[in-house]
Amino acid sequence: MIEKRDFYIDGKWVAPLEGSEHKVINPSTEEPCTVISLGGAKDVDAAVGAAKAALPGWMATAPEERIALMEKLAEVYKSRTEDMAQAISTEMGAPIEMARSSQWGAGYSHLKNFIKAAKDFKFVKPLGDHAPNDRIIHEAVGVVAMITPWNWPMNQVMLKVGAAVAAGCTMVLKPSEESPLSAVIFAEMMDEAGFPAGVFNLVNGDGATVGTALTGHEDVDMVSFTGSTRAGIAISKNAADTLKKVHLELGGKGANLVFADADDKAVKRGVLHMMNNTGQSCNAPSRMIVEASAYDQAVETAAEVANKVEVGPASEEGRHIGPVVNEAQWGKIQDLIQKGIDEGARLVAGGTGRPEHLNRGFYVKPTVFADVTPDMTIAREEIFGPVLAIMKFEDEDQAIEMANDTVYGLTNYVQSSDGARRNRLAAKLRSGMVEMNGESRGAGAPFGGMKRSGNGREGGVWGIEDFCEVKAVSGWSND
Repeated sequence: MIEKRDFYIDGKWVAPLEGSEHKVINPSTEEPCTVISLGGAKDVDAAVGAAKAALPGWMATAPEERIALMEKLAEVYKSRTEDMAQAISTEMGAPIEMARSSQWGAGYSHLKNFIKAAKDFKFVKPLGDHAPNDRIIHEAVGVVAMITPWNWPMNQVMLKVGAAVAAGCTMVLKPSEESPLSAVIFAEMMDEAGFPAGVFNLVNGDGATVGTALTGHEDVDMVSFTGSTRAGIAISKNAADTLKKVHLELGGKGANLVFADADDKAVKRGVLHMMNNTGQSCNAPSRMIVEASAYDQAVETAAEVANKVEVGPASEEGRHIGPVVNEAQWGKIQDLIQKGIDEGARLVAGGTGRPEHLNRGFYVKPTVFADVTPDMTIAREEIFGPVLAIMKFEDEDQAIEMANDTVYGLTNYVQSSDGARRNRLAAKLRSGMVEMNGESRGAGAPFGGMKRSGNGREGGVWGIEDFCEVKAVSGWSND
């Protein structure tokens, strides 16, 4: 069992004022790995009060001083790579090799990108030559409530904290109760880096209690939430009474359009991308939509690749996928796999139940369905597990129609050697991001979606802008 830690409020570790205790379960073993305190409304009031009190001084701090603290945080973050990796691997089941590279690395790269963006960010700039005495000021939005999920803990924490720090906001973080260990370590890092008391505060809790208290709090100026669409809708309603700014990064059901002229590795790349992080990514390419002439070969290849994906405990070294995060998620995925079978999709890899060599832990077989139709449940619902649905299209227009036929709009993917086609699709696919031919988005590119995938953008200059209010000033003195 890992030592229990409490809340970080106003620069100090403090015991909760109210609430209960919660066992954090290691999904690889189904055994408790630690116990955390879950706070209540009084803890939220204390944290928000500290953030509010620290706001005037922090907003007035020169951007160069904030950047210097971010650079110190980067040093501290790097020095605790193994601590962070072990925490993430234990709490949410990322294989330790992946936790050291991708999970830890996502947070580090976002922080470095924010440092670069902050150095170039113009907090005060002229409106234009036509108005020499007008200025546009980007000013911190204020106190920010941050609610983060368990699937990529440091990725989401740093996308919010890094931007807020650069903008001059103060903050209260409520991490998922499924992944609190990494957040506690992160709070230790913020403390070691020397951020002023009250700038960063941490309160553990569940969504119904701490999440509701935070998102409806009259002294919170902005909510930044990453999680399910269902929760995002509830947060928006709760925040509406105070008219606070609400930034939402929600679910997805990404389409991966594979044309007959795609490169030889396109299908394999798509399957492995889907299985990455055990399918627990909102931007996973969970619908592979293949041109008819290449369809049969794609199905055969996808099944072969999925059958070679190894599954094992997160603590073991090697390139395998781990468990899903908890029993509830495991049960939901099993139900959806069975739903796919019942609705007539053709199961070509995986299926229900645990892999044969694993009888304990929340492990899911890497699963591939072929002959999926757009009306099937597995084509419409976000499964959040290692389950791929393969569909067929006849021409480009149908491919676009099928890709856009979803309530989500986070990331779509295109595999084609035809550059003109790729450019046409980039314009017509209704999603916040489009990635083509396996090329990832560049450093500092904005992350975010359309429709029920949320609003706002995270990362780089767009992330900083989202944590700012825009103020128009006339009569500016140039003396």
